[in-house]
Amino acid sequence: MLEIIKAIIYGIVEGITEWLPISSTGHLILVERLIPFQQTSEGFFDMFDVVIQLGAILAVVVLFWNKIWPFYLKKNKQPKKGGIVKSAKDPAVGNVALSMDAFWMWVKIVVACIPAVVYGLLFDDAVGEAFQKEIGSSGVTIQVIVVAVMLVVVGILFIVIENWNKDRVPTTTKLSQLTYRDALIIGLCQLVAAALPGTSRSGATILGAIMIGISRTVAAEFTFFLAIPVMFGASLLKLLKFGFAFTGMELACLLVGTVVSFIVSLFVLRFLMGYIKKHDFKVFGWYRIVLGIIVLLYFLVFA
Repeated sequence: MLEIIKAIIYGIVEGITEWLPISSTGHLILVERLIPFQQTSEGFFDMFDVVIQLGAILAVVVLFWNKIWPFYLKKNKQPKKGGIVKSAKDPAVGNVALSMDAFWMWVKIVVACIPAVVYGLLFDDAVGEAFQKEIGSSGVTIQVIVVAVMLVVVGILFIVIENWNKDRVPTTTKLSQLTYRDALIIGLCQLVAAALPGTSRSGATILGAIMIGISRTVAAEFTFFLAIPVMFGASLLKLLKFGFAFTGMELACLLVGTVVSFIVSLFVLRFLMGYIKKHDFKVFGWYRIVLGIIVLLYFLVFA
């Protein structure tokens, strides 16, 4: 029962931090140091902290279905508010049409995924193994220190970039205006987050997008949609590497963590989309800096 409670806590942390630009992976790694699983096999948590992100991703699918599903019935001429863009020129088979606006959005998402896919296939295992090495005899891993440092560094960047961006007018205010160059730049920013835990995938991609003139709302939506194929792919790789020989406890923890992250993400996504319409991300920058300093002091001084 204690392991299930830990899985619930992990799910809550994942659901909150996946979409806020404060690093879900970094928070999960830190929480795991405080309340690690005791009844699971070696390598389970490394797979668990990726796969439960599928719950958060499913929340995006549910909330933004009308915007990401490219097919529609031609007889439904009036698009739903916030739904896909429909055009008389959209190709159709019978009464089923394909929104070209949504189709090209997915092509750009594929382009943005390329850097992370290349990194994952070539370097993920080697980098992950290097990060698990301990610093001296302290028991503190390189990964924990990287998380703390990146929390501070990216937090500072948030404050600096938001101040620099304060009086700028974004040039891209609709998803359809994103170019392939924009998509690739956002994908490269995502690569930084994949390589350095504690960076925040959503934080890195949103920051990169803001710097090239994309509005905060469009940057956030594209980041959410980009997470769908990225996290499905990453989860599949982790499952294949771990194998499917779960114990009953491991399967229960995985399912509970995933379901909880889905439910929490539904609320967090709604909050964030409302928040970014009126506020910048500097508060998250300050949060990252304070948390990063606390973590560094704890593990380097008191651990």
